[in-house]
Amino acid sequence: MSLSDIIWRPDAAAAERTRIGRFMRRHGLSTLEALQRRSVEDLEWYWSEVSRDLDWRWSTPYEKVADLSRGIPWPRWFPGGRMNLTANCIDKHLARRAAEPAIISEAENGESRTLTYRQLADEVGRLANTLKRLGVKAGDTVGIFLPMSQEAAIAILACTRIGAIYAPCFSGFGATAVATRLSSCEARVLITADAFSRRGNTIPMKQTADEAVAECPTIRHVIVHRRSGAAVAWTTGRDLWWHEAVASESSSCEALPVEADHPALIIYTSGTTGTPKGTVLSHGGFGMKNAHDWAYVFDMDEGARMFWVTDLGWLMGPMLITGTLLMGGTVVLFEGTPDYPKPDRLWQICARHSVTHLGISPTAVRALMPYGADWIAPHDLSALRIIGSTGEPWNPEPYRWLFDHVGKARVPILNYTGGTEISGGILACFPICPIKPCSFNGAIPGMAADCYGEDGKPVRGEVGELVVTRPWPGMTNGFWHDPDRYLETYWSRWPDVWVHGDWAYVDEDGYWFIHGRSDDTLKIAGKRVGPAEIESVLVGHPAVNEAAAIGVPHDIKGETVVCFAVLRPGFAPTDVLRGELQQHVATAMGKALRPDRVLFAGELPKTRSAKIMRRVIRATYLGKEPGDLSSLDNAGGINAIREAV
Repeated sequence: MSLSDIIWRPDAAAAERTRIGRFMRRHGLSTLEALQRRSVEDLEWYWSEVSRDLDWRWSTPYEKVADLSRGIPWPRWFPGGRMNLTANCIDKHLARRAAEPAIISEAENGESRTLTYRQLADEVGRLANTLKRLGVKAGDTVGIFLPMSQEAAIAILACTRIGAIYAPCFSGFGATAVATRLSSCEARVLITADAFSRRGNTIPMKQTADEAVAECPTIRHVIVHRRSGAAVAWTTGRDLWWHEAVASESSSCEALPVEADHPALIIYTSGTTGTPKGTVLSHGGFGMKNAHDWAYVFDMDEGARMFWVTDLGWLMGPMLITGTLLMGGTVVLFEGTPDYPKPDRLWQICARHSVTHLGISPTAVRALMPYGADWIAPHDLSALRIIGSTGEPWNPEPYRWLFDHVGKARVPILNYTGGTEISGGILACFPICPIKPCSFNGAIPGMAADCYGEDGKPVRGEVGELVVTRPWPGMTNGFWHDPDRYLETYWSRWPDVWVHGDWAYVDEDGYWFIHGRSDDTLKIAGKRVGPAEIESVLVGHPAVNEAAAIGVPHDIKGETVVCFAVLRPGFAPTDVLRGELQQHVATAMGKALRPDRVLFAGELPKTRSAKIMRRVIRATYLGKEPGDLSSLDNAGGINAIREAV
C-alpha cells in the first residue's frame, strides 16, 4: 500500500480538539512522532503528565513513576503512591455527574436498564459491604461468572473498592474451565446468575457454577443474581441471593486506598500448551494504561457512550467498563449476540442508546456482511464518531464494508492491538492521523514498540516480531504463582525485550500491519508469511466468507500451506472452486505459496473474543492433541474441521 491508499483523513480543527491533540499542544509537541519519542525516553515526565491530565486521584502521592531496581521485567509502578481504582471510576465524578448515566445494559429480550453514577455508587457500596460481611479482605480473590450486564460492572467495582482481586470468567464457559480458574486463584467467593438467554436458549449459569464449585474447596459463598427467575439448586449456608444479601447493607463504603501495584484482577489467557495463564493486573498500572488509551487513542470524554461487542472473560470487557467510567462516560453493555433475533441487533443498540464509540472485531463484521447493508440503513447512527477494532488482523473487504456502510465513510476505524498482559494496546490508529485500510499509525505513546528480525535487530519492509523495548504501566505483574512461566513467555528470547508473539510489518510510509500470531506463522520454501495475508486473499474471493491458513510439514519445502474456507450462501464446495481458490492465492501471493490443499468447512473454531484458533485447526488436521480448549467458543468448529479433513 502507498500513501494513495489513505481511506480517511482527520479534519484539522477536529484533530486539535481531541484529547491527544490538546495534550500535544500543551506540551509543545507538533507531531505524534515527537510525542511518542518523548513518552518512551522520559517515563517520569510522561506518566506524571498523564496522571495530571487524567485528573487521577491519589490518596497518597507517589514518590516516582517507576522503580526498575528489580530489572525491566519486574518494575514497581508509582511506588509510595496509594489510590483505589473504583474511587477513580465513580467517586471523582459524583460532584458533576451524579445524575448522568454511568451504565446502560440491554438483555437479549430487549429489556434495558440504566444506572446513574449515583445509583452505581450506591449499588457498589452495598455489594462491597456484603463481601466484607462474608469475610472477604484485601488481597482475597472473588470469581465473577456473569453475563455482560450491569451486575458484572457492579461486581468488579465492589471487589476493587475493598482491595479484593476479581477473576472474571467467560459467560459461556463450562464447569471445568470455571473450576480451573477458581482453583488456580483460590477464590473465596463466586458471584454468578441463575441463568440468562443467548440466541433464545437458556444458559444455566448457576448449574455450571455448582459443578465448578464442587471442585473448588476454597469457595465459601456463592452470590446469585436472579437474572431470569429460573429454578436453581440451592446449598443452604453457602448460596445467597444477591438482592437479599445486599438489602440490609449500607450504600456507603469507603474506598480502600491501596498501593498502585496492588492486584485488581487476575484474568486468564490460554496458550498453545499447558494450563491457562493467570495474568495479574494492578490498580495503578491497569487503571492508568486503560484510561490513557481510552483518552488518547479513542478520544473518550465525559458524556461519550462506548459499546464494545465483548464478554467479561476477555480483557476488553473489564477495559470497556473501567476505561469508560474512568473518563466519565457511559458504558453500554449487551448480553446477547450481534445478529439475534434479527441481523440488525447491533445497529438497533447503537441507534437506541446514541452510541458514540462502537468496538467490533473483524470476525463479527464478516458474520454480519452476508445479511447485507440494508439492515443498517434504517437505523440512525449519526451519534457514532469512533469505531474501534481489535482481536485479529483485518481483511480489506470487511474493513471497507464497515467503513462505508456503518461509518458512512466519515467515521474512522481505529485499529487497536495489544493484549491481556499489556492492559491495553501496543499499536493503534489515532483520530489525528490519516488512516490506511487495515493498518495502524504506529506505537501508542508510552509503548516503545519495534519490529525485530531473526537477528534481534529492527527491520522495515519485511515481517518481523512485534517487541517492546521499555517497560510501561499496565504490564502484567507476572503470572499468578508462576514467575518462571512469565519470564519464559515474554523475556527469554532477547535480553530485556518483551516479545509479544505477533508478526508485524512496517511499510515504506511507516504504517504498521499485524500478520497474526508468530506461532501461527508459515515458512514456505524459506519465505516467512503470516496466515492473515493468505486468508485476506481467500476472503477477497466472492465465494469465501471466512478462511484459515495453516502450515503443515512437507518433505521438500519443509512446510506447505493448507487452507480451510467457509463459503458464502449460494456457493457449493466443488473441486472446480477448490482449484480456483488455489490459483487465486498463487496469483496473488506467488506460486510458492499456492495452497497444497483447500478444504471446505461449515465453520472455524474460534475463541469467545472471535479469534480463529489456528493452532487447534493445525493440531486437528495433523491428528494431534489441540491443547487447552477452555477459550473455545464453538465446539462444532473442531468437528467441522474433522469433517473437512
